Amino acid sequence: MKVAIPKEVRPGERRVAATPETAARLAKLGFSVHVESGAGEGASFTDDAYRAAGAEVHDDVEELWAQAELVLKLQPPDLNARVGRHEADLLPEGATLVSFIWPAKNRELVDRLAARRATVLAMDQVPRITRAQKMDALSSMANIAGYRSVIEAASFFGRFFTGQMTAAGKVPPAKVLVIGAGVAGLAAIGAARGLGAIVRAFDTRPAVREQIESMGAEFLELRVADEDGTGEGGYAKEMSPAFIAAELALFEAQARDVDIIITTALIPGRPAPVLLTERAVEAMKPGSVIVDLAAENGGNCALTRPGEVVSHGGVTIVGYVDLPSRLAPTASSLYGNNLAHLLADMGGAKSWHIDLEDEVVRGAIVLHRGELLWPPPRREAPPPDALKRTRKSVPPLAPAPEKPKARPERGIVALAIAGIALLGLGLVAPKEFVGHLTVFVLSCFIGWQVVWNVTPALHTPLMSVTNAISGIILVGGMLQISGPPTAPATVLGALAILLAMINVAGGFLVTQRMLRMFQR
Repeated sequence: MKVAIPKEVRPGERRVAATPETAARLAKLGFSVHVESGAGEGASFTDDAYRAAGAEVHDDVEELWAQAELVLKLQPPDLNARVGRHEADLLPEGATLVSFIWPAKNRELVDRLAARRATVLAMDQVPRITRAQKMDALSSMANIAGYRSVIEAASFFGRFFTGQMTAAGKVPPAKVLVIGAGVAGLAAIGAARGLGAIVRAFDTRPAVREQIESMGAEFLELRVADEDGTGEGGYAKEMSPAFIAAELALFEAQARDVDIIITTALIPGRPAPVLLTERAVEAMKPGSVIVDLAAENGGNCALTRPGEVVSHGGVTIVGYVDLPSRLAPTASSLYGNNLAHLLADMGGAKSWHIDLEDEVVRGAIVLHRGELLWPPPRREAPPPDALKRTRKSVPPLAPAPEKPKARPERGIVALAIAGIALLGLGLVAPKEFVGHLTVFVLSCFIGWQVVWNVTPALHTPLMSVTNAISGIILVGGMLQISGPPTAPATVLGALAILLAMINVAGGFLVTQRMLRMFQR
């Protein structure tokens, strides 16, 4: 099955749908990978690197598209100025396309692809469920955008992020406000905290409070009639006018105090809500910076110009729409991994199939052989009465039966029998043998009692403590290897040294891993 990786035609796009590493993974899945010459140049991947990974590089764009059975892209199909044709028309009839599509706002493109009887999977429609996390390209790109937003803010900000006390004077730390604590917002919080800034964050979803505070940021809480902004798919929902008014007042008050504001608020299928008014921008100190991650959908700031950097009253407003593309190597690698996971789940080349019963495929598919299947059917939530009936029907948990306690008489009898056996053996066996046997039996008994009576949760720490016992075994083994190499005592001593060394090394490794668990 031939997979085509064309060069992205959108101006300024540096990413590529497959890196040499992911191209090799696709080849292992049975695909024949074909890459357009220069497709990876923007992400620092050379044609020779693709050839070394087993891919075939093509100079002829139309030939690449014409032979493709599966096309992997990043941006939606657009006009290819190099050949003067639209990429939707270059796609062979009946072929499969996997890329970002945004079907809600690209209906004309969807109709154009339907005319080609194409099967189209939109990476922007992959459902945000646990099983699909490895294919969630939106989260991968949002993570990069959040990190890059802090780097862009730092490039326009005229001071350190972290506070410093020097002989020349004191530099206060920067104050950063992150609006929206989704994937991008959390990445921005982590990057800003890593640079030493004081970070505050706001989100309409109370559930993210613990995530924000766990990253060292302050959560700004706003309660208006106990409204909860948690929407479907992990997104925020649209709030009431009263909540929005209180929200704008909060942001205006924060704008007077903070140095940097990063906005990430988006509602799927709708223009980005305006959260920073012109009045709020004018309240910020000169030299402050706003990075608007929602610029592509209109922006969260009233003064944002998509794709541009503007200045208003000394405040810099960054409206870049290509933040993931500004980290093209990393973004290409993550997106390529998302695609590889998706294709692997769809059977690879050997058992490729479109399973409409698969929740991930059904959520992402837009067209199937030209038939429009988007939007996917919504799952109906069970009625509240049914949930109540289900809860009532669950019987209370019965108390666990108590384990019968071991009778102490049995242990005493066993010890008495063992003592009589040792006494009888001592009457007929050599003195040295009896001494060694006694030590062996006692060590086995004590070791068994120690392990058996320790709580299972403490077994891992117990392994590190056994280094002391293993050290004794090492010494004993060394004392036994002084004889002839073929003697049984020498062989057993060497074996004891080997096993004890393995145990000592493993014990120290376990101890180090345990200690690292408690380090930041």
